[in-house]
Amino acid sequence: MRKLTRSDIKTNEEYANEREDRRRRIIALKKLRRVEVGDRLSLNFENRETVAYQIQEMMRVEKIIDESKIQFEIDIYNSLIPETDALSATMFIEIKESADMRAILDSLQGLDQPGSVYIRIDGEEIPAEFEPGHSREDRISAVHYVTFRFTKDQIRKFLDAGLEIHVRHPAYQAKAAFTAEQRRELIKDFLQ
Repeated sequence: MRKLTRSDIKTNEEYANEREDRRRRIIALKKLRRVEVGDRLSLNFENRETVAYQIQEMMRVEKIIDESKIQFEIDIYNSLIPETDALSATMFIEIKESADMRAILDSLQGLDQPGSVYIRIDGEEIPAEFEPGHSREDRISAVHYVTFRFTKDQIRKFLDAGLEIHVRHPAYQAKAAFTAEQRRELIKDFLQ
């Protein structure tokens, strides 16, 4: 998938004129690209549109107008845009009870280890690759950026084979099937 450039990002003034329409579109798109895995984990699969929206919102909230700072945001967020053989997602550990936050996060130490989160397609496991720096030996973050890399054969099976996301951790096991609508949406990421 093509990375974003400065020409893809509007000025704050230009963005203000279209923000409400764009916000509605992105909310609908993110709903389609969100997979909940049990009651504690969700993944929002990113693409150029969702990432551009995040940059625009960051610029608006932080009132960023300096060109070097805009380029910095583009460079940082571009890492969320998947390569043509991959899907990228923002993974959230969902914690509704703020009093339990530390205990829940502590119980999920090691969730970012290879094989703990994976997509299963036609019996094959595609492990999540976690972006480094979101956990330490004694702490894990509630937000992670993950990438799933597919072979050409797995991409060919994407629409027709069984497709699920799994979490295999001593303190949390769950799985969720991708809907047909989600698969039709996510297959576009391999074609851009």
